[in-house]
Amino acid sequence: MKLDAAQRRAILADPAGWIASGFGSGLSPYAPGTAGSLAALIPWFALRELPLPAYALAIVAAFALGVWASNRVVARLHIEDPGVIVWDEFVGQWIALAPLLVWPSNWPWVVVAFALFRLFDVTKPWPVSWADRAVKGGVGVMLDDALAGVYAALVLSAALYAIA
Repeated sequence: MKLDAAQRRAILADPAGWIASGFGSGLSPYAPGTAGSLAALIPWFALRELPLPAYALAIVAAFALGVWASNRVVARLHIEDPGVIVWDEFVGQWIALAPLLVWPSNWPWVVVAFALFRLFDVTKPWPVSWADRAVKGGVGVMLDDALAGVYAALVLSAALYAIA
């Protein structure tokens, strides 16, 4: 569903909408999920400086914030998982990038993590597909992307381990 100008303004006027839309990146007219995943890299460059336990806590907090924000936007738009919500991409991308805090790596691995996350987010292998269909509300919006991020992180970790 394409949002009209009034809906777009309403989303950006509400703090929950601002967060859920990934600071507006979800309003991209082309591939909002990919735009949100790219936008997630900007704060990640600061998050990656955190110690691993703080990084994990930040992801849990971002997930909870996403559940709250997604619930508000879903209630406002009356659409179960509107494309404008990309905070789930932020969290999923940050999960996918987590191995780069542990393994020695350089920027091409950021590209690999990004591509793996998008692959699992789009193809939705089980249980990502189950979460996408069966879990509703803000938790459902967030959970499938978090699971796609876990898949991406596991594959990335295996690749980093294999070449180490």
